[in-house]
Amino acid sequence: MNAEREVIEAAIERADALAAGDPARLRGLLHPGFHWTSHTGERFDRDGYVRSNTAGAITWKRQALTDAEVVVVGQVAVLRCVAADEVTGEGGRETFRMPMTQTWVRQEGRWLCLAGHAGPRLEG
Repeated sequence: MNAEREVIEAAIERADALAAGDPARLRGLLHPGFHWTSHTGERFDRDGYVRSNTAGAITWKRQALTDAEVVVVGQVAVLRCVAADEVTGEGGRETFRMPMTQTWVRQEGRWLCLAGHAGPRLEG
């Protein structure tokens, strides 16, 4: 498997961990120095991100990634895609789409997400 495909597979595994609500699995896919900026501008470190997405006000049902493009330079990769999120929150079940960028680093033979940004939400 080439590095681009490995990164996509790691990103899909991260999305599956979100949908499963599995904090240990999700944390294991994130670099210790992980940072995320949400589509609303909220900023998270690894622990805050895991807590918010596995024990917060929303419950993930699914995240699908489309239009994925990966650029790999040495042990670093940037993934750009469109994420389709299905979540349940205070307002009930909701589905939305948004562009997403993730930075991945290869350590000890596996890809870990170092940083990400999602948004803004797309219409339709």
